[in-house]
Amino acid sequence: MTQSQTMNEKDSRDPGFQTQFELGQDNIRPFGLDIHNPVFLISSLLIIAFVLLALANQEASAAFFGWLRPLLTSEFDWFLVISVDIMLLFCLALIFLPVGKVRIGGKDARPDYSYAGWIAMMFAAGIGIGLLFFGVLEPTYYNFSEGGNARPLNIDITEPGNEYIGIVGTIHHWGLGGWCVYAVVGLTLAIFAYNKGMPMTLRSAFYPILGERVWGWWGHTIDTLAVFATLFGLTTSLGLGAQQVAFGLNEVAGIETSNTVVVLLIIGITAIALGSVLLGMDKGVKRLSEINMLMAVALFIFVFFVTGAVTAITRYFNVMVDYITLLPALSNPFGREDTSFFHGWTTFYWAWWIAWSPFVGMFIARISKGRTVREFVLCALIAPTMVCALWMSTFGGAAIDMLNAGGAEGVRATVIDSYKPEGALFGFLTELPLYNIIAPLALILIVIFFVTSSDSGSLVIDTITAGGKMDAPVSQRVFWCTLEGLVAIALLLGGGLAALQGAAVSTGIPFTIVVLLMCWCVYAALRTEER
Repeated sequence: MTQSQTMNEKDSRDPGFQTQFELGQDNIRPFGLDIHNPVFLISSLLIIAFVLLALANQEASAAFFGWLRPLLTSEFDWFLVISVDIMLLFCLALIFLPVGKVRIGGKDARPDYSYAGWIAMMFAAGIGIGLLFFGVLEPTYYNFSEGGNARPLNIDITEPGNEYIGIVGTIHHWGLGGWCVYAVVGLTLAIFAYNKGMPMTLRSAFYPILGERVWGWWGHTIDTLAVFATLFGLTTSLGLGAQQVAFGLNEVAGIETSNTVVVLLIIGITAIALGSVLLGMDKGVKRLSEINMLMAVALFIFVFFVTGAVTAITRYFNVMVDYITLLPALSNPFGREDTSFFHGWTTFYWAWWIAWSPFVGMFIARISKGRTVREFVLCALIAPTMVCALWMSTFGGAAIDMLNAGGAEGVRATVIDSYKPEGALFGFLTELPLYNIIAPLALILIVIFFVTSSDSGSLVIDTITAGGKMDAPVSQRVFWCTLEGLVAIALLLGGGLAALQGAAVSTGIPFTIVVLLMCWCVYAALRTEER
């Protein structure tokens, strides 16, 4: 009998499997908590120790993370890029293979959320802060960095048709390569949880390989690594968001930016996130996500029409053609001469997306019951790529046009003359009408994206550390939400942006192996499903 057959027979309909699962839980309940003992204790104690050490040794932390990130991204560049290439090809294959007909939750399952609610939550958790932080910054930086050393493939922007190559490089980082990682993890967790009756935690995906050993220390190790990857990937985005909010407060209200302000912002926004956590998935995360999307769409429409709708549409289709054309070259890790772009951005992004994948993957798995595999992959891969590309080409493209015309002094000051990435969006908005109205709204939007990332991340980490249970006590969610804020503070004070990025890369690289193995595991599971 094959392992896949064994796994299929030991699904939720088999009482013997349920007994084995319960024996493997090893949960304890101090103070009313429902703790998956080894994972919770090991991960929480190590993270608390990290926070204390980073805060007590801020200069040493800054030096360490400043050294760590460039080392990892230069030594593991080929591994990260090839791994993401494999994940992308796997996702594209699922769209066309017969297993694409398999429905998450079984043949009779129906979606819990409408398309609008489903996609809103997926976007708010996955890319919200990133679009606002990098939408203007990244395309303009690639195009106008000193000497052009950050340009993708060292393409000359003075050649006709190359004036928007910075947008193409940005879409590469926010398109298929990133979302395929989320799709692999999300689909794997959804299939094993809803079709195989296993707990929604990372260890479940490895049942085809490890069998009953997933309930032992092999499984504890996988879940603990997932907690670290999720927490450090998440706090990178939270730190970026806090810096951008601080800059926005300076622009809107004249509050001087300082570490104290950033720390107070993290504390305040974490407190708001706690309120959303207490309300739960439907009343908290879902409602905030829908508010997010409405405000983001409103901001996009404003920029789209004010900067020229026809120009934006033409630019979008041109850069999408360039993206598809250049994708093979951008996905090749060997013989690269654009080392600043490749090491400084691409390899960091792939490690960051992979570090985020337990968080976003588990979150979209929880909300995707009733969707077919084909529907899931298309909505989690193709649709986000197109929307991200539209956002980046509209905001970044308009900023590039302004800079080429001799304007956009706010963007020039924050991106080119003095690198202050958190100020790029507000520097861009100063060039548009109604700044006194749009800037505060953009600030509120960043805060809400910050909150939804924090509360949805808390739900995910709580699920992992509670052994896959989705109804763990609220006090545990409060614990993890609070700890996220503390880690973000520790990293910002102990090295700033370099520390945030170094932490994400250091956890993303080892977790890459986990995600690669998940491709085989989910395919083994899908082959046993009715369709």
